[in-house]
Amino acid sequence: MNDTALNVLGQPLQACSFDPLTGFFRDGCCNTSAEETGTHVICARMTQAFLDFSLSRGNDLVTPRAALRFRGLKPGDRWCLCALRWREAWEAGVAPPVVLEATHHRALAFVTLAQLQGAAWTPS
Repeated sequence: MNDTALNVLGQPLQACSFDPLTGFFRDGCCNTSAEETGTHVICARMTQAFLDFSLSRGNDLVTPRAALRFRGLKPGDRWCLCALRWREAWEAGVAPPVVLEATHHRALAFVTLAQLQGAAWTPS
């Protein structure tokens, strides 16, 4: 893990979520490393449309799994997503909004900054 990780805006990576606790390292951030083959680097705010899409692709993010200390996600939760899954959802028109400040710069190897900016979430 890189302590000086940058986000897609070239600034220090911000936390994505501590409740639920997210990230490959379960540190609340969308950090990554060479061992992290899923590239869970996009911080996104869950929507029902995306959760349904993910389930249809075989990735159940809704069902709680006590053994993994996972309560299941619901719309509004922020979560570090696999960059390829987000891109797949974007291509299908159901990509969840992205928190740019908490999205690791490595996401740019899979999607463009313009795509991410077009899906940027800003709190109302």
